[in-house]
Amino acid sequence: MPPTFSLPASRTEVVLEEIRRGILTRELLPGQPLVEAELAQRLGVSKTPVREALKVLSNSGLVTFSPYRGASVCVVDGALARSVYDVRMVLEPEALRRSVAAGAPELFEEAAEALRQAQAALPDKDHTSLSLLNRRFHRALYAGCGNPLMVSMLDDLRDRAALISVVGWEANPSWRKEWSEHKAVLTAARKGDADGAAELLRKHIGAFLDRVVAAIGEEEA
Repeated sequence: MPPTFSLPASRTEVVLEEIRRGILTRELLPGQPLVEAELAQRLGVSKTPVREALKVLSNSGLVTFSPYRGASVCVVDGALARSVYDVRMVLEPEALRRSVAAGAPELFEEAAEALRQAQAALPDKDHTSLSLLNRRFHRALYAGCGNPLMVSMLDDLRDRAALISVVGWEANPSWRKEWSEHKAVLTAARKGDADGAAELLRKHIGAFLDRVVAAIGEEEA
């Protein structure tokens, strides 16, 4: 019997989160075809919510569609990593600078809590949990920037960035280094050093990109 799920909101939302989890845990591997009928049977739902979930995940960058092959899990290569992280390096430090200048202590407390949970998760080397906490940490830094469009643009990159993080850590498990860099960024932000925090964040994003590209190469495997 296929597993069934309690569906409090909508079938599409539940299916969406389950497929996202499968991709980020590498249960669904890069390049793997995502067949609607197979996923529907596995998740205990009809094909309609699966189809809708795949469309959403395509928009967020975790799924790609081909006219001949249909849907498949996105493959991370150096070109994708550069395109995502180049945008982050332009927008995210500026968003953080504005968040610090505006004063958003409750958001920085959210970042601190994500950092505490990440520290506790480090010994388990759980890439998926660390990636989601990384995503939570970064969003807490830029969410108070006062520009909803900037927040939305950065939010749209979160799934791609999470996938790149997981792939990068598999090739080069540098999460302890990232944790230390996060701590330095948060310390500067809490002190009200907007320019210093922004520069530390820019260097952090750039350094991780360099490590990922060095580990996985510039071209698609």
